[in-house]
Amino acid sequence: MAIIKPFKGIRPPKELVEQVESRPYDVLNSEEARAEAGDNEKSLYHIIKPEIDFPVGTSEYDPRVYEKAAENFQKFQDQGWLVQDEQEHYYIYAQTMNGKTQYGLVVCAHTDDYQKGNIKKHELTRRDKEEDRMKHVRVNNANIEPVFFAYPDNAVLDELIMRYAATVPEYDFIAPIDGFRHQFWIISDEKDIATITGEFAKMPSLYIADGHHRSAAAALVGAEKQKQNPNHRGDEEYNYFMAVCFQASQLTILDYNRVVKDLNGLTSDEFIEALKKNFIVEKKGTEIYKPAQLHEFSLYLDGEWYSLIAKEGTYDNNDPIGVLDVDISSRLILDEILNIKDLRSSNRIDFVGGLRGLGELKRRVDSGEMRAALALYPVSMQQIMDIADSGKIMPPKATWFEPKLRSGLVIHKLV
Repeated sequence: MAIIKPFKGIRPPKELVEQVESRPYDVLNSEEARAEAGDNEKSLYHIIKPEIDFPVGTSEYDPRVYEKAAENFQKFQDQGWLVQDEQEHYYIYAQTMNGKTQYGLVVCAHTDDYQKGNIKKHELTRRDKEEDRMKHVRVNNANIEPVFFAYPDNAVLDELIMRYAATVPEYDFIAPIDGFRHQFWIISDEKDIATITGEFAKMPSLYIADGHHRSAAAALVGAEKQKQNPNHRGDEEYNYFMAVCFQASQLTILDYNRVVKDLNGLTSDEFIEALKKNFIVEKKGTEIYKPAQLHEFSLYLDGEWYSLIAKEGTYDNNDPIGVLDVDISSRLILDEILNIKDLRSSNRIDFVGGLRGLGELKRRVDSGEMRAALALYPVSMQQIMDIADSGKIMPPKATWFEPKLRSGLVIHKLV
Protein backbone atom coordinates (compact mmCIF):
# COMPACT_ATOMS: atom_id res chain seq x y z
CA MET A 1 0.00 0.00 0.00
CA ALA A 2 1.10 3.57 -0.67
CA ILE A 3 1.11 5.72 2.46
CA ILE A 4 0.38 9.39 1.84
CA LYS A 5 -0.89 12.32 3.90
CA PRO A 6 -2.04 15.92 3.43
CA PHE A 7 0.22 18.73 4.65
CA LYS A 8 0.25 22.41 5.54
CA GLY A 9 1.73 23.77 2.34
CA ILE A 10 3.85 26.90 2.27
CA ARG A 11 2.72 28.89 -0.76
CA PRO A 12 2.93 32.32 -2.36
CA PRO A 13 -0.14 34.56 -2.12
CA LYS A 14 -2.15 34.41 -5.32
CA GLU A 15 -1.00 37.84 -6.47
CA LEU A 16 2.69 36.89 -6.07
CA VAL A 17 2.78 33.39 -7.56
CA GLU A 18 4.12 34.46 -10.94
CA GLN A 19 6.95 36.39 -9.28
CA VAL A 20 7.90 33.48 -7.02
CA GLU A 21 7.51 30.39 -9.25
CA SER A 22 10.44 29.10 -11.28
CA ARG A 23 11.76 26.23 -13.33
CA PRO A 24 13.25 23.28 -11.38
CA TYR A 25 16.81 23.67 -10.10
CA ASP A 26 18.23 20.96 -12.35
CA VAL A 27 17.04 22.11 -15.79
CA LEU A 28 19.17 25.25 -15.99
CA ASN A 29 22.64 26.37 -15.00
CA SER A 30 23.65 29.12 -12.60
CA GLU A 31 23.97 31.84 -15.22
CA GLU A 32 20.60 30.99 -16.78
CA ALA A 33 19.04 31.21 -13.31
CA ARG A 34 20.79 34.53 -12.70
CA ALA A 35 19.42 35.90 -15.97
CA GLU A 36 15.88 34.61 -15.37
CA ALA A 37 15.77 35.98 -11.82
CA GLY A 38 17.09 39.37 -12.98
CA ASP A 39 16.19 42.00 -10.39
CA ASN A 40 13.23 39.98 -9.05
CA GLU A 41 14.04 39.47 -5.38
CA LYS A 42 10.96 37.24 -5.00
CA SER A 43 12.17 34.63 -7.51
CA LEU A 44 12.49 31.14 -6.03
CA TYR A 45 15.89 30.90 -7.72
CA HIS A 46 17.22 32.76 -4.66
CA ILE A 47 16.36 29.61 -2.67
CA ILE A 48 16.95 26.77 -5.17
CA LYS A 49 19.89 28.38 -7.05
CA PRO A 50 21.23 30.71 -4.32
CA GLU A 51 24.65 30.94 -5.97
CA ILE A 52 23.08 33.72 -8.04
CA ASP A 53 23.41 35.92 -4.94
CA PHE A 54 27.20 35.52 -5.07
CA PRO A 55 29.79 36.70 -7.61
CA VAL A 56 29.76 34.94 -10.98
CA GLY A 57 31.78 31.73 -10.79
CA THR A 58 30.86 30.88 -7.19
CA SER A 59 30.34 27.13 -6.92
CA GLU A 60 26.78 26.00 -6.31
CA TYR A 61 28.30 23.54 -3.81
CA ASP A 62 30.02 26.22 -1.71
CA PRO A 63 28.87 25.86 1.94
CA ARG A 64 27.93 29.54 1.92
CA VAL A 65 25.49 28.87 -0.90
CA TYR A 66 23.50 26.33 1.13
CA GLU A 67 23.44 28.75 4.07
CA LYS A 68 22.16 31.46 1.75
CA ALA A 69 19.33 29.16 0.64
CA ALA A 70 18.12 28.85 4.25
CA GLU A 71 18.55 32.58 4.83
CA ASN A 72 16.49 33.39 1.75
CA PHE A 73 13.83 30.80 2.58
CA GLN A 74 13.36 32.46 5.96
CA LYS A 75 13.34 35.91 4.32
CA PHE A 76 10.58 34.84 1.92
CA GLN A 77 8.45 33.76 4.90
CA ASP A 78 9.23 36.88 6.93
CA GLN A 79 8.29 39.09 3.97
CA GLY A 80 5.03 37.22 3.35
CA TRP A 81 6.12 36.03 -0.08
CA LEU A 82 5.57 32.48 1.18
CA VAL A 83 2.80 31.76 3.69
CA GLN A 84 1.97 28.46 5.38
CA ASP A 85 -1.59 27.15 5.18
CA GLU A 86 -3.27 26.79 8.57
CA GLN A 87 -4.75 23.38 7.81
CA GLU A 88 -3.46 20.25 6.12
CA HIS A 89 -4.53 19.96 2.50
CA TYR A 90 -3.98 17.97 -0.62
CA TYR A 91 -3.56 20.06 -3.76
CA ILE A 92 -4.19 19.56 -7.47
CA TYR A 93 -1.61 20.77 -9.98
CA ALA A 94 -2.53 20.80 -13.69
CA GLN A 95 -0.21 21.42 -16.61
CA THR A 96 -1.33 22.07 -20.18
CA MET A 97 1.09 21.55 -23.06
CA ASN A 98 0.07 21.67 -26.72
CA GLY A 99 -3.61 21.44 -25.82
CA LYS A 100 -3.20 18.39 -23.55
CA THR A 101 -3.75 18.73 -19.78
CA GLN A 102 -2.42 16.39 -17.11
CA TYR A 103 -3.64 16.58 -13.50
CA GLY A 104 -1.44 15.75 -10.53
CA LEU A 105 -2.25 15.34 -6.84
CA VAL A 106 0.25 17.06 -4.55
CA VAL A 107 0.74 14.82 -1.52
CA CYS A 108 3.28 13.84 1.08
CA ALA A 109 4.68 10.35 0.46
CA HIS A 110 6.27 8.27 3.22
CA THR A 111 10.05 7.82 3.31
CA ASP A 112 9.61 4.21 4.47
CA ASP A 113 7.80 3.43 1.21
CA TYR A 114 10.91 4.56 -0.65
CA GLN A 115 13.24 2.52 1.57
CA LYS A 116 11.03 -0.59 1.25
CA GLY A 117 10.72 -0.29 -2.53
CA ASN A 118 7.01 0.55 -2.58
CA ILE A 119 8.03 3.76 -4.32
CA LYS A 120 9.75 2.31 -7.35
CA LYS A 121 12.64 3.78 -9.29
CA HIS A 122 13.96 3.09 -12.78
CA GLU A 123 17.24 5.05 -12.69
CA LEU A 124 20.47 4.83 -10.76
CA THR A 125 21.38 7.78 -8.55
CA ARG A 126 24.79 9.33 -7.95
CA ARG A 127 25.94 9.81 -4.38
CA ASP A 128 27.33 13.31 -5.03
CA LYS A 129 23.97 14.48 -6.38
CA GLU A 130 22.12 12.82 -3.52
CA GLU A 131 24.39 14.61 -1.03
CA ASP A 132 23.80 17.96 -2.72
CA ARG A 133 20.02 17.59 -2.36
CA MET A 134 20.39 16.24 1.18
CA LYS A 135 22.29 19.37 2.17
CA HIS A 136 19.57 21.51 0.64
CA VAL A 137 16.83 19.64 2.52
CA ARG A 138 18.79 19.70 5.79
CA VAL A 139 19.61 23.40 5.74
CA ASN A 140 16.05 24.43 4.86
CA ASN A 141 14.37 21.69 6.89
CA ALA A 142 11.96 21.49 3.98
CA ASN A 143 11.27 19.96 0.59
CA ILE A 144 11.41 23.14 -1.47
CA GLU A 145 10.69 21.31 -4.73
CA PRO A 146 8.46 18.27 -5.31
CA VAL A 147 9.34 14.98 -6.94
CA PHE A 148 7.28 13.68 -9.86
CA PHE A 149 5.42 10.37 -9.39
CA ALA A 150 3.10 8.28 -11.53
CA TYR A 151 0.33 6.03 -10.24
CA PRO A 152 -1.91 3.45 -11.95
CA ASP A 153 -5.06 4.99 -13.41
CA ASN A 154 -7.82 5.31 -10.84
CA ALA A 155 -11.44 6.17 -11.73
CA VAL A 156 -12.34 7.41 -8.24
CA LEU A 157 -9.45 9.87 -8.14
CA ASP A 158 -10.09 10.92 -11.72
CA GLU A 159 -13.71 11.82 -10.90
CA LEU A 160 -12.62 13.77 -7.81
CA ILE A 161 -9.95 15.68 -9.71
CA MET A 162 -12.30 16.56 -12.56
CA ARG A 163 -14.83 17.91 -10.06
CA TYR A 164 -12.24 20.37 -8.76
CA ALA A 165 -10.98 21.13 -12.26
CA ALA A 166 -14.44 22.48 -13.09
CA THR A 167 -14.01 25.18 -10.40
CA VAL A 168 -11.90 28.36 -10.36
CA PRO A 169 -8.27 27.52 -9.52
CA GLU A 170 -6.19 29.22 -6.85
CA TYR A 171 -3.39 29.81 -9.38
CA ASP A 172 -3.69 30.02 -13.15
CA PHE A 173 -0.83 31.34 -15.27
CA ILE A 174 1.21 30.84 -18.42
CA ALA A 175 4.84 30.26 -17.54
CA PRO A 176 7.61 32.18 -19.30
CA ILE A 177 10.18 30.20 -21.30
CA ASP A 178 8.02 27.09 -21.87
CA GLY A 179 4.73 28.91 -22.53
CA PHE A 180 2.71 26.15 -20.83
CA ARG A 181 -0.32 26.72 -18.62
CA HIS A 182 -0.15 25.87 -14.93
CA GLN A 183 -3.18 25.66 -12.61
CA PHE A 184 -3.47 24.83 -8.92
CA TRP A 185 -6.42 23.95 -6.65
CA ILE A 186 -6.66 23.43 -2.88
CA ILE A 187 -8.46 20.34 -1.50
CA SER A 188 -9.70 21.18 1.98
CA ASP A 189 -12.86 19.03 2.21
CA GLU A 190 -12.26 16.34 4.82
CA LYS A 191 -14.25 13.73 2.91
CA ASP A 192 -12.24 14.31 -0.28
CA ILE A 193 -9.01 14.17 1.71
CA ALA A 194 -10.06 10.83 3.21
CA THR A 195 -10.99 9.51 -0.23
CA ILE A 196 -7.57 10.38 -1.67
CA THR A 197 -5.72 8.82 1.27
CA GLY A 198 -7.86 5.70 1.01
CA GLU A 199 -7.44 5.26 -2.74
CA PHE A 200 -3.66 5.55 -2.51
CA ALA A 201 -3.69 2.98 0.31
CA LYS A 202 -5.08 0.49 -2.22
CA MET A 203 -2.14 0.99 -4.59
CA PRO A 204 0.73 -1.49 -4.22
CA SER A 205 3.27 0.94 -5.71
CA LEU A 206 4.03 4.46 -6.82
CA TYR A 207 6.56 5.12 -9.59
CA ILE A 208 9.19 7.84 -9.75
CA ALA A 209 8.89 9.53 -13.12
CA ASP A 210 11.34 12.37 -12.48
CA GLY A 211 13.29 13.36 -9.39
CA HIS A 212 15.24 10.24 -8.42
CA HIS A 213 17.91 12.25 -6.57
CA ARG A 214 15.35 14.36 -4.70
CA SER A 215 13.49 11.19 -3.69
CA ALA A 216 16.66 9.50 -2.45
CA ALA A 217 17.76 12.63 -0.60
CA ALA A 218 14.38 13.06 1.10
CA ALA A 219 14.35 9.43 2.23
CA LEU A 220 17.92 9.61 3.53
CA VAL A 221 17.29 12.83 5.47
CA GLY A 222 14.13 11.27 6.91
CA ALA A 223 16.15 8.25 8.04
CA GLU A 224 18.75 10.56 9.62
CA LYS A 225 16.09 12.41 11.57
CA GLN A 226 14.56 9.15 12.77
CA LYS A 227 17.91 8.12 14.27
CA GLN A 228 18.47 11.55 15.80
CA ASN A 229 15.12 11.55 17.59
CA PRO A 230 15.13 9.29 20.69
CA ASN A 231 11.35 9.68 20.91
CA HIS A 232 10.68 8.88 17.26
CA ARG A 233 7.07 7.73 16.72
CA GLY A 234 6.82 7.44 12.93
CA ASP A 235 4.20 10.10 12.32
CA GLU A 236 6.53 13.10 12.43
CA GLU A 237 6.55 15.40 9.43
CA TYR A 238 10.16 14.47 8.58
CA ASN A 239 8.91 10.98 7.69
CA TYR A 240 7.24 12.45 4.60
CA PHE A 241 8.33 14.22 1.44
CA MET A 242 6.41 16.16 -1.18
CA ALA A 243 5.41 14.61 -4.49
CA VAL A 244 3.12 15.46 -7.38
CA CYS A 245 1.40 12.24 -8.49
CA PHE A 246 -0.07 11.89 -12.00
CA GLN A 247 -2.12 9.12 -13.53
CA ALA A 248 0.27 7.13 -15.68
CA SER A 249 -1.84 7.34 -18.84
CA GLN A 250 -1.82 11.13 -18.78
CA LEU A 251 1.94 11.57 -18.85
CA THR A 252 3.86 12.69 -21.91
CA ILE A 253 7.31 11.19 -22.42
CA LEU A 254 9.35 12.76 -25.20
CA ASP A 255 12.25 11.29 -27.11
CA TYR A 256 15.70 11.70 -25.55
CA ASN A 257 18.18 11.88 -28.40
CA ARG A 258 21.93 11.51 -28.85
CA VAL A 259 24.61 13.51 -30.68
CA VAL A 260 28.16 12.19 -31.08
CA LYS A 261 31.40 14.05 -31.73
CA ASP A 262 33.10 11.46 -33.95
CA LEU A 263 32.63 8.14 -35.73
CA ASN A 264 35.43 6.30 -33.91
CA GLY A 265 37.80 6.70 -36.88
CA LEU A 266 35.30 5.43 -39.47
CA THR A 267 34.37 7.25 -42.65
CA SER A 268 30.68 7.99 -43.18
CA ASP A 269 30.42 5.12 -45.68
CA GLU A 270 32.13 2.70 -43.30
CA PHE A 271 29.81 3.75 -40.50
CA ILE A 272 26.70 3.21 -42.63
CA GLU A 273 28.02 -0.17 -43.74
CA ALA A 274 28.67 -1.19 -40.13
CA LEU A 275 25.08 -0.27 -39.23
CA LYS A 276 23.72 -2.68 -41.84
CA LYS A 277 24.80 -5.66 -39.72
CA ASN A 278 21.99 -5.06 -37.22
CA PHE A 279 19.71 -2.52 -38.92
CA ILE A 280 17.75 -2.08 -42.12
CA VAL A 281 19.18 1.22 -43.35
CA GLU A 282 17.22 3.48 -45.69
CA LYS A 283 18.21 6.96 -46.84
CA LYS A 284 15.38 9.47 -46.33
CA GLY A 285 16.83 12.66 -47.82
CA THR A 286 17.47 16.13 -46.45
CA GLU A 287 14.09 16.75 -44.81
CA ILE A 288 13.95 16.05 -41.06
CA TYR A 289 12.84 12.46 -40.48
CA LYS A 290 11.32 11.36 -37.15
CA PRO A 291 11.11 7.71 -36.05
CA ALA A 292 7.55 6.47 -36.50
CA GLN A 293 7.60 3.30 -34.40
CA LEU A 294 9.36 1.30 -31.73
CA HIS A 295 12.77 -0.05 -32.83
CA GLU A 296 13.12 2.59 -35.56
CA PHE A 297 15.82 5.25 -35.26
CA SER A 298 16.63 8.36 -37.26
CA LEU A 299 20.25 9.07 -38.10
CA TYR A 300 21.47 12.48 -39.30
CA LEU A 301 24.84 12.39 -41.02
CA ASP A 302 26.47 14.61 -43.66
CA GLY A 303 23.27 16.57 -44.29
CA GLU A 304 21.17 13.43 -44.89
CA TRP A 305 18.58 11.64 -42.75
CA TYR A 306 18.41 7.84 -42.56
CA SER A 307 15.89 5.39 -41.13
CA LEU A 308 17.42 2.55 -39.09
CA ILE A 309 15.11 -0.35 -38.21
CA ALA A 310 16.52 -2.91 -35.80
CA LYS A 311 16.53 -6.40 -37.29
CA GLU A 312 14.68 -9.29 -35.66
CA GLY A 313 16.90 -11.05 -33.15
CA THR A 314 18.78 -7.91 -32.08
CA TYR A 315 16.46 -7.40 -29.09
CA ASP A 316 14.49 -9.54 -26.67
CA ASN A 317 10.77 -8.79 -26.38
CA ASN A 318 10.65 -10.72 -23.11
CA ASP A 319 13.34 -8.61 -21.46
CA PRO A 320 11.98 -5.24 -20.17
CA ILE A 321 15.45 -3.71 -20.64
CA GLY A 322 16.58 -5.53 -23.78
CA VAL A 323 13.49 -4.46 -25.70
CA LEU A 324 14.15 -0.75 -25.09
CA ASP A 325 15.40 1.37 -27.97
CA VAL A 326 17.84 3.11 -25.63
CA ASP A 327 19.37 -0.30 -24.90
CA ILE A 328 19.42 -1.33 -28.58
CA SER A 329 21.12 1.88 -29.67
CA SER A 330 23.57 1.79 -26.76
CA ARG A 331 24.61 -1.81 -27.45
CA LEU A 332 24.61 -1.96 -31.23
CA ILE A 333 25.60 1.57 -32.25
CA LEU A 334 27.27 3.50 -29.45
CA ASP A 335 29.18 0.59 -27.94
CA GLU A 336 29.73 -1.91 -30.77
CA ILE A 337 30.49 0.58 -33.55
CA LEU A 338 31.48 3.87 -31.90
CA ASN A 339 33.18 2.42 -28.80
CA ILE A 340 31.27 4.69 -26.42
CA LYS A 341 31.06 2.44 -23.39
CA ASP A 342 29.82 4.68 -20.58
CA LEU A 343 27.09 7.16 -21.48
CA ARG A 344 27.39 8.86 -18.09
CA SER A 345 31.06 9.74 -18.35
CA SER A 346 32.03 9.84 -22.05
CA ASN A 347 32.83 13.30 -23.42
CA ARG A 348 32.18 12.06 -26.98
CA ILE A 349 28.41 12.08 -26.59
CA ASP A 350 25.72 14.53 -25.55
CA PHE A 351 21.96 14.27 -25.07
CA VAL A 352 19.15 16.46 -26.39
CA GLY A 353 15.64 16.44 -24.90
CA GLY A 354 12.81 15.99 -27.37
CA LEU A 355 11.21 19.35 -26.58
CA ARG A 356 13.99 20.99 -28.57
CA GLY A 357 12.95 19.03 -31.65
CA LEU A 358 15.01 17.24 -34.27
CA GLY A 359 15.97 20.61 -35.72
CA GLU A 360 18.30 20.99 -32.74
CA LEU A 361 20.04 17.74 -33.70
CA LYS A 362 20.48 19.01 -37.25
CA ARG A 363 21.79 22.36 -36.02
CA ARG A 364 24.44 20.81 -33.78
CA VAL A 365 25.69 18.53 -36.56
CA ASP A 366 25.58 21.19 -39.29
CA SER A 367 27.53 23.59 -37.05
CA GLY A 368 30.42 21.12 -36.92
CA GLU A 369 30.11 20.75 -33.15
CA MET A 370 28.90 17.18 -33.60
CA ARG A 371 29.53 14.57 -36.29
CA ALA A 372 26.20 12.70 -36.25
CA ALA A 373 22.86 12.58 -34.43
CA LEU A 374 20.57 9.73 -33.46
CA ALA A 375 16.87 10.25 -32.74
CA LEU A 376 14.92 7.63 -30.74
CA TYR A 377 11.26 6.72 -30.47
CA PRO A 378 10.00 7.70 -26.99
CA VAL A 379 9.86 5.22 -24.13
CA SER A 380 6.32 4.50 -22.89
CA MET A 381 5.13 4.88 -19.32
CA GLN A 382 4.12 1.20 -19.35
CA GLN A 383 7.71 0.25 -20.23
CA ILE A 384 8.97 2.34 -17.31
CA MET A 385 6.52 0.71 -14.91
CA ASP A 386 7.39 -2.78 -16.18
CA ILE A 387 11.08 -2.10 -15.59
CA ALA A 388 10.46 -0.67 -12.13
CA ASP A 389 8.27 -3.66 -11.24
CA SER A 390 11.00 -6.04 -12.39
CA GLY A 391 13.52 -4.33 -10.14
CA LYS A 392 15.75 -3.47 -13.08
CA ILE A 393 17.31 -0.13 -13.97
CA MET A 394 16.94 1.70 -17.29
CA PRO A 395 19.99 2.76 -19.30
CA PRO A 396 21.12 6.37 -18.74
CA LYS A 397 19.30 9.27 -20.42
CA ALA A 398 16.28 7.20 -21.40
CA THR A 399 13.33 9.41 -20.45
CA TRP A 400 12.42 13.06 -20.91
CA PHE A 401 9.16 14.14 -19.30
CA GLU A 402 7.41 17.33 -20.35
CA PRO A 403 6.14 19.64 -19.14
CA LYS A 404 8.46 20.00 -16.16
CA LEU A 405 6.93 20.79 -12.78
CA ARG A 406 7.18 24.46 -11.85
CA SER A 407 8.75 25.03 -8.46
CA GLY A 408 7.47 27.41 -5.80
CA LEU A 409 3.75 26.65 -6.05
CA VAL A 410 3.89 24.80 -2.73
CA ILE A 411 6.61 23.77 -0.25
CA HIS A 412 6.62 21.13 2.49
CA LYS A 413 8.27 21.80 5.85
CA LEU A 414 9.75 18.86 7.77
CA VAL A 415 8.58 20.30 11.12
